[in-house]
Amino acid sequence: MNYLLLIHHGGAPTPDDPHAWASLSKEEQKAVFAEYQAVSQTPGVTTGPRMRAAEMATTVRVHDGKTITTDGPYVEMEEALGGYVFFEADDLDAAIALAARIPAARLGGGVEIRPLA
Repeated sequence: MNYLLLIHHGGAPTPDDPHAWASLSKEEQKAVFAEYQAVSQTPGVTTGPRMRAAEMATTVRVHDGKTITTDGPYVEMEEALGGYVFFEADDLDAAIALAARIPAARLGGGVEIRPLA
């Protein structure tokens, strides 16, 4: 089964937020990088390119045939998508185990798992 793991950073410190990132010790920062690296090297994982901060997003809506664009994400910032990986696994339990290894899941965010059709 193929899964898409959507990484919601929420309140998790990331290098895109220097103030929050600085709240982690150098050892914690190194550990977070190492954990993401280990996840990306897990057999069955295909990573996407690193996404820019949610503030860089443009949201598009069409209302009465008119295209409307707004700066920033559509969702609340704590729900904003921070990244994603594709994972080919035998079952949902394997995808859950991988999601639990993603630092955002324990640092204030969450990981949404969606089976692919």
